[in-house]
Amino acid sequence: MKVLVTGGAGYIGSHTVLTLKSAGYDVLIYDNFSNSSQAVLERLEELSGEAIPFVEGDIRDQERLDDLFQQHSIDSVIHFAGLKAVGESVLKPIEYYDNNVSGTVTLLKAMKKAGVKNIVFSSSATVYGSNNQVPFTEGMPTSATNPYGYSKVMIEQILSDVAKSDPEWTITLLRYFNPIGAHKSGRIGELPNGVPNNLMPYITQVAVGKLDHLRVFGNDYDTVDGTGVRDYIHVLDLARGHVKALQKNAAVKGVKTYNLGTGEGVSVLQLVQAFEKYNDIKIPYEIVERRDGDIATCYASCEKAQRELGFTTEESLKDMVVDSWRWQKQNPKGYEQ
Repeated sequence: MKVLVTGGAGYIGSHTVLTLKSAGYDVLIYDNFSNSSQAVLERLEELSGEAIPFVEGDIRDQERLDDLFQQHSIDSVIHFAGLKAVGESVLKPIEYYDNNVSGTVTLLKAMKKAGVKNIVFSSSATVYGSNNQVPFTEGMPTSATNPYGYSKVMIEQILSDVAKSDPEWTITLLRYFNPIGAHKSGRIGELPNGVPNNLMPYITQVAVGKLDHLRVFGNDYDTVDGTGVRDYIHVLDLARGHVKALQKNAAVKGVKTYNLGTGEGVSVLQLVQAFEKYNDIKIPYEIVERRDGDIATCYASCEKAQRELGFTTEESLKDMVVDSWRWQKQNPKGYEQ
């Protein structure tokens, strides 16, 4: 089976590409490198032992995508490509809706034209909004607190409508919780542009001396220590979840939705303490005001993914913090050494 991976040079995409290769899939990467590095392709070749075909292009380029599907015999798509910073989405909503929503519609047009009706979509726990009670289950109503989250809600609706309109479509929506960690080799990992929006790369950049200290947004939530609680999942476990989703798509048509998390909540300070303990390094931090749109607690119910996909996580919290630090320590300047 040949799988097109949009955004395949990105953080989650690159780890998934390697996992797909290990599982015997042929892979084609499509990426515009707006939030990734071309150097990732060299690292993927090094780790997989072979060059992985790629096409450079934007997800909104209809002609480019139509040509791609004509030139390559593609069986299914894993769709990662999209803008992903919550804070930036509030400042640039038009860009987020254009890239994420319009880009997905453009991709679906190309898929429909080529008769490729099999897709796994990279969604997010942000679609649970701020009104649902934890643990979040797949049947809960969706909403959002920012344009990034709403772009995911909209795309989920579009994909669901497509599946209803044509029974030949096979669609899986994977709602990620908080991916962290890196490949065991330390050769690929998370490389955010500018100041990190996510907690783990912020911690690792403090550890490597790139940033002075960590800012913790709020310590007055109703949680174990007052800081926000999230469900952190190792990116390698997340990648394995995509292989499970492709296998499910091969067996069951229609639209399916699954949470990918551990089902356990970890607070900001608990994550910092685990990083310090297992890597033997101090992380200075200061408490600052809450961020708008943040919720106190977010973690998954993983029962459906376990039952229907056979998905369980293999990596521990220790693995997550050790692998994150190995990546940052070996690549203090990212891919451009």
